[in-house]
Amino acid sequence: MHVPDGFIDAPTSAVTGVVAAGALAVSLRGARRELDERTAPLAGLVAAFIFAVQMLNFPVAAGTSGHLLGGALAAILVGPYTAVLCVSVVLLMQGVLFADGGLTALGVNITDMAIVTTIVSYAVFRGLLAVLPRKRRSVTVASFVAALVSVPAAAVAFTLIYAVGGTTDVSIGKVATAMIGVHVLIGIGEAVITALTVGAVIAVRPDLVHGARGLRQRLQLRVNGALVDAPAPTAPVAARTSRRTLWVTGLVTSLVLAGFVSFYASANPDGLEKVAHDKGIDKKAEKHAASDSPLAGYGVKDVSDARLSGGLAGVIGVGVTVVAGSAVFWVLRRRRSDDVSPANTGV
Repeated sequence: MHVPDGFIDAPTSAVTGVVAAGALAVSLRGARRELDERTAPLAGLVAAFIFAVQMLNFPVAAGTSGHLLGGALAAILVGPYTAVLCVSVVLLMQGVLFADGGLTALGVNITDMAIVTTIVSYAVFRGLLAVLPRKRRSVTVASFVAALVSVPAAAVAFTLIYAVGGTTDVSIGKVATAMIGVHVLIGIGEAVITALTVGAVIAVRPDLVHGARGLRQRLQLRVNGALVDAPAPTAPVAARTSRRTLWVTGLVTSLVLAGFVSFYASANPDGLEKVAHDKGIDKKAEKHAASDSPLAGYGVKDVSDARLSGGLAGVIGVGVTVVAGSAVFWVLRRRRSDDVSPANTGV
């Protein structure tokens, strides 16, 4: 779904850039409310994990592959505002370091892959939780459906953007049919990855999963014929693993996925690349401004061994993303701490 330079004209790219900038500004303020000293480190890890899993293209149809977008996964784990920032950090690292996704199209990609997927998936997720039993299994089920819906929603968003500012004369009906059709299939893979990841985290640290907050219904007692909430238990539920263990495990998993497993990912073009080639959308594609980067194409320049080159690039990408993401969320956490300090509350 990474849109290259040249697919969308300059005015439309500029407008989506303004939309993306506005959404990021709102997300920075919203993330300050979502993040605390427990969840801020997890947010940086989520960004690195999304980067790693996006390197794992999986086959979805003859000659076509797909990969995780990550909006739904991030929104459920760390909250919708923080999710927009997580995916945006990943897109920025991919565009600048790996020449993946155009730099002039960065606004398009953030709008499509970070904003649309997050808004749609989190709305579906919350809607399902409102009607499903308030259990951990419901969070996993809702995660699956939300992720499944978010991918074709992003395909629809790209189609609409292309209808406004596409640089080639291709029937919008054909683009929509091809994009939505293949991305429904990709959405199944996205849903499986999201549900498995959310289920794994919620099994060991449900207190760190944003979408699972307030999961259990308060016990109610009948008093004088009326139901009243029972007092909340004073003892916290014991966690199965520490935050540090969870963070280290997640980072090691990300490094293994990007540094080793990615070598065995599908080499077929992803959904957008395939549709663009088949329908002629890529006729106006431009050379990436970072095409001379030593990491362009997810390989390390001058390293001849393909497996080693790709593995090193993946490890570097995970490292840079976790550092960049963690720095952003650490600053936001500090800003939140300053906002609620005694000097600012009048205490």
